[in-house]
Amino acid sequence: MIVRARLSEGPLDATLILAEVAAADAGATALFVGTVRDHDPGAAGEVVQLEYTAHPDANAVLEELARALDGEGVRISVSHRIGTLAVGDVAIVCAVSTAHRAQAFEICRELVERVKAELPVWKKQIEADGSSSWVGLGRAL
Repeated sequence: MIVRARLSEGPLDATLILAEVAAADAGATALFVGTVRDHDPGAAGEVVQLEYTAHPDANAVLEELARALDGEGVRISVSHRIGTLAVGDVAIVCAVSTAHRAQAFEICRELVERVKAELPVWKKQIEADGSSSWVGLGRAL
């Protein structure tokens, strides 16, 4: 059982995160890479940048979310960016390896959904016209 979870101010390396979950007994590895897109249902115009801000305990919360899905033969590595990201930048990488694909897919998806719903990280969306809006402010510890 291996769990690695961290926030990062620098670019995320999916290859490194995949390597962290590699193992001889792993027959499956599921990988999710979330990137900044140029639109959002809550935005009036084109999104050009995001600014992620994290609660001081966010790293511990991320680790707790990952550990909650850990189990026999499961390896998890998840990283989330903070700071300023442009369209196309990687915001989150989650890799899960297990003996069988169904379990790897399920854990990877569940972890990404929990991170989105529970991680105390908030994003400010900057639009092309200079306007901005906050997303996720309802998330708190």
